[in-house]
Amino acid sequence: FFPTEDKIDLANRLIGAGVRRLEATSFVSPKAVPQLADAEDLIAGIDRSGGLILEALVPNARGGERASKAGLDVWVAFLSVSESHSMANSNCSVADAFERIKPLPALAAETGATVSGALAVAFDCPFSGQTPVDDVVALADSFLGIGVSCLKLGDTIGTASPTRVKTLVGAIKREVPDMEIVLHFHNTRGLGLANVLAGLEAGITRFESSLGGVGGCPFAPGATGNISTEDLVHLLHLEGVETGIDLDALIKAGQRLSEVLSRDLPAHLQRAAPVGVLHDFGSTRRAVG
Repeated sequence: FFPTEDKIDLANRLIGAGVRRLEATSFVSPKAVPQLADAEDLIAGIDRSGGLILEALVPNARGGERASKAGLDVWVAFLSVSESHSMANSNCSVADAFERIKPLPALAAETGATVSGALAVAFDCPFSGQTPVDDVVALADSFLGIGVSCLKLGDTIGTASPTRVKTLVGAIKREVPDMEIVLHFHNTRGLGLANVLAGLEAGITRFESSLGGVGGCPFAPGATGNISTEDLVHLLHLEGVETGIDLDALIKAGQRLSEVLSRDLPAHLQRAAPVGVLHDFGSTRRAVG
């Protein structure tokens, strides 16, 4: 269990670095995922004075009851695209999982919040293999049908490639043009940032990441962390994309996370300086002889 006070500190460090949209926690069953049992206390401690958009995962109406008291801006209703991962992740079929989230837009509206959708294993499932593009498009259309116009596509096990990213994004844009698409990559095979570039070329402007590159899915064998927020912001800045985020402050927040976890993090910028940072020539080892 990651101490709540440390979660609050890290969240506020991210906000201090300029992050203005934060998915902070999940209102899943505390019995199923005890690491997230402190959702209410965490949200209460986050500094929201600077116009932060605060999000959290909400899997069903029971989670919605908890979320409604927390004052969130966005509820993220998530589904698995494949039947096998849905059974592992939600203990029910995809159709039953969708029925569970259908009441959420109305419940969220009562609190002034909106609902975004999220699809796990949108590219590949660890149990059933490649996810058909048509299945993702169908669920995107179903989300739009219940009033959800923002959809996060999760590369849960880190198997997406640039060509497949463009193919999936293109299909949804053609078939469900009113749906805003957010891309959520894991860096399991080192392709996360390449996929971000493909997403940018496809017109996507929102990408999800995690500080230090930590994370994963407890119900997907082999899943590793998300793309690192430090590495993502670094890439975007190199490509001339303004984020409003202070990269140095972000790196320091990642260093703090590393200290709290007592381990090195996957983020490249926790091991190497940003491009453009120079070394002192006078103190550098030189070839002699």
